[in-house]
Amino acid sequence: MESELKQSLQYNWAIYRRLLGYLLGYWKILLLSMLSMVVAALTESAIAYLTQPLIDGGFVKKDPHVIAWVPLAIVGVFLMRGVAGFVNEYTASWLTGHLVQTLRQQMFAKLVRLPAHYYDEHQSGRLMSRITNDVNQVTEAGFNVITVTVRDGVTALGLLGMLLYIDWQLTLICLVVLPAVSYCMRLVGKRLRGLAKQNQQHMAQMMQVLAESIQCQRAIKVYGGQARELARFIFAAEALRRNQVKQSAASSANTGVTQLMIACALAAILYFAGMRAQNGGLTAGQFMAFMTAMLGLFAPVKRITSVSQAMQRGLAAAESVFAFIDEPGEPDHGSRAAGAVRGQLSFDAVSFSYPNVERPALSGIDLAIQPGETVALVGSSGSGKTTLASLVPRFYEPAAGRLLLDGVPLTEIPLDQLRANIALVSQHVELFNDTVAANIAYGREDASREAIVEAARAANALEFIEALPDGLDTEIGENGARLSGGQRQRLAIARALLKNAPLLILDEATSALDTQSERLVQAALENLMRNRTTIVIAHRLSTIENADRIVVMHQGRLVEEGRHGELLASGGMYAKLHSLQFSELQPQ
Repeated sequence: MESELKQSLQYNWAIYRRLLGYLLGYWKILLLSMLSMVVAALTESAIAYLTQPLIDGGFVKKDPHVIAWVPLAIVGVFLMRGVAGFVNEYTASWLTGHLVQTLRQQMFAKLVRLPAHYYDEHQSGRLMSRITNDVNQVTEAGFNVITVTVRDGVTALGLLGMLLYIDWQLTLICLVVLPAVSYCMRLVGKRLRGLAKQNQQHMAQMMQVLAESIQCQRAIKVYGGQARELARFIFAAEALRRNQVKQSAASSANTGVTQLMIACALAAILYFAGMRAQNGGLTAGQFMAFMTAMLGLFAPVKRITSVSQAMQRGLAAAESVFAFIDEPGEPDHGSRAAGAVRGQLSFDAVSFSYPNVERPALSGIDLAIQPGETVALVGSSGSGKTTLASLVPRFYEPAAGRLLLDGVPLTEIPLDQLRANIALVSQHVELFNDTVAANIAYGREDASREAIVEAARAANALEFIEALPDGLDTEIGENGARLSGGQRQRLAIARALLKNAPLLILDEATSALDTQSERLVQAALENLMRNRTTIVIAHRLSTIENADRIVVMHQGRLVEEGRHGELLASGGMYAKLHSLQFSELQPQ
């Protein structure tokens, strides 16, 4: 038990030390804030101290000099307190704002550098919750806890010092309750830490339901899923509410028990102070000063005991944030410059398996693609086509074997240089809530207006773009929601044309389009594929009949390859797939 407690304290301190490292980067502002806290805290003791001369000198002895200077001193103390409080609040807000901004920037920088398998294994709602919710809670363990600890700690120490100065024997009664208060804080802190972690999971679950309800709103309407989604949301919101009630109950119980202990100590002090006053051991002014200081201890002690909840919640959030920041990014150890890429691709005994899946997605793939060659990958669903293409931009790393570009292993080429030579057009077009021009020029912000127009023209997109309200400057909505499927595909093709990369991956780019849109997109694709090494993943075999080579895949292996006519003549798997599709297209 003792060793577990020691390890827990060391772990908590390691997290806290890392948090403080962010604040120390602004040490001047931090120092100013701490000094203002100390000044504001000491004014509490000064106010309590002034009650003694006010009572003894003003009311008992009726000294006019005391009656004149004590009120002025009180005004001066409150003025100092106001200035120090303003400086403290401003600097604290400035520091916590910078802490949140820095952590969010680091988390987003990590987010866009994470490998593809991380997104496969983690819910998008949890990722968003970490960046939006957890980071805000980190400030509670960061500067907010420091503020309470320093300001209220100095206040409590100052008042305690005054109590010792006035009557150390009565003050000893106060000190008796401190070990008991400390023990209560330790027990409640452990409980709050566990509840805070549960709260993160419940918040992530609620955000996941929200995200899916927005993304899948059409399916929800068509299939009547409103009641189901509402039930899911209510379940997540209810779990979140119950958790927050448990946190409040634990914190409130801790505060109540602590205050009861202090009240018992206060009752004992009042009794003994009354006895001392009867015997002339305490003057009226000293008694009032003692009581003012004693009662003044309530608020800071309450805040210090209550800060345990905020600190445990903040430490749990900090643990989540730092775990995310420390996630390993995509492996990028390449040091060989890509240079002028010709576009020769080689798959050398490549194998790949997804986690927790028994059958490998790829097994011993050997394939050489020459510069400027168009190779089509065909096969049934789950045969490994998309997985094979995903290895080229290194979205995934092969479990065995290697890939080479112009004879150089991909792992030896820096990721940014490798991907600078690859363009991708997929069935699920990914567009941004921005203008048409910004989407075409994505990644090429230096592109001229003329170059964007030429890319749009080559992609057969210029006609519909010019018909939009603001042309190239039209906002297209989230993921191009204001455009048709064919229009979105042609924007993606225009983006690839503008990039002008020597390697091109087309992942079922026309499978979801109607016949008219497919013709326009296919014509744009022919412009795009010209003089580029192209990997085409095709569902409709009619779209790849003119490919230089067709590679047939089955259960992660290459089973056939050749030209369209050769494969039909051989009567193998490709001929069967072609015959099946052709028979489906015949009128009944």
